[in-house]
Amino acid sequence: MSKKLKRSSNKMIAGVCAGIAEYLNLDVTLVRILYVLISIFSAGFPGLLIYLIFWFVMPDHNEI
Repeated sequence: MSKKLKRSSNKMIAGVCAGIAEYLNLDVTLVRILYVLISIFSAGFPGLLIYLIFWFVMPDHNEI
Protein backbone atom coordinates (compact mmCIF):
# COMPACT_ATOMS: atom_id res chain seq x y z
CA MET A 1 0.00 0.00 0.00
CA SER A 2 1.52 3.31 -1.04
CA LYS A 3 1.31 6.33 1.22
CA LYS A 4 -0.34 9.47 -0.09
CA LEU A 5 0.45 12.99 1.01
CA LYS A 6 -2.75 14.57 2.30
CA ARG A 7 -3.83 17.11 4.88
CA SER A 8 -4.51 15.64 8.28
CA SER A 9 -7.58 15.75 10.49
CA ASN A 10 -5.16 16.76 13.29
CA LYS A 11 -5.45 20.45 12.40
CA MET A 12 -4.09 23.62 13.92
CA ILE A 13 -4.89 25.71 10.84
CA ALA A 14 -5.32 23.55 7.74
CA GLY A 15 -3.62 20.25 8.62
CA VAL A 16 -0.67 20.77 6.26
CA CYS A 17 2.14 20.28 8.80
CA ALA A 18 0.33 17.35 10.41
CA GLY A 19 -0.17 15.75 7.00
CA ILE A 20 3.52 16.09 6.20
CA ALA A 21 4.40 14.64 9.63
CA GLU A 22 2.10 11.65 9.08
CA TYR A 23 3.55 11.06 5.61
CA LEU A 24 7.14 11.15 6.92
CA ASN A 25 6.32 9.30 10.18
CA LEU A 26 7.57 12.20 12.31
CA ASP A 27 6.19 13.90 15.39
CA VAL A 28 3.66 16.60 14.46
CA THR A 29 5.09 19.06 16.98
CA LEU A 30 8.58 18.66 15.52
CA VAL A 31 7.35 19.41 11.99
CA ARG A 32 5.40 22.46 13.19
CA ILE A 33 8.42 23.83 15.08
CA LEU A 34 10.70 23.25 12.08
CA TYR A 35 8.18 24.99 9.81
CA VAL A 36 8.00 28.04 12.10
CA LEU A 37 11.80 28.24 12.38
CA ILE A 38 12.27 27.97 8.62
CA SER A 39 9.59 30.62 8.08
CA ILE A 40 11.18 33.02 10.56
CA PHE A 41 14.68 32.62 9.13
CA SER A 42 13.41 33.10 5.57
CA ALA A 43 11.75 36.43 6.47
CA GLY A 44 8.32 34.85 7.02
CA PHE A 45 6.63 35.52 3.70
CA PRO A 46 8.02 32.58 1.67
CA GLY A 47 6.98 30.18 4.46
CA LEU A 48 3.47 31.59 4.50
CA LEU A 49 3.24 31.41 0.72
CA ILE A 50 4.38 27.79 0.66
CA TYR A 51 1.87 26.90 3.39
CA LEU A 52 -0.97 28.49 1.40
CA ILE A 53 0.07 26.64 -1.75
CA PHE A 54 0.15 23.32 0.13
CA TRP A 55 -3.25 24.13 1.65
CA PHE A 56 -4.83 24.40 -1.80
CA VAL A 57 -2.82 21.63 -3.52
CA MET A 58 -2.90 18.87 -0.88
CA PRO A 59 -6.17 16.93 -0.77
CA ASP A 60 -8.10 16.80 2.50
CA HIS A 61 -7.86 13.66 4.64
CA ASN A 62 -11.34 12.46 3.67
CA GLU A 63 -11.03 13.19 -0.07
CA ILE A 64 -8.77 10.19 -0.75
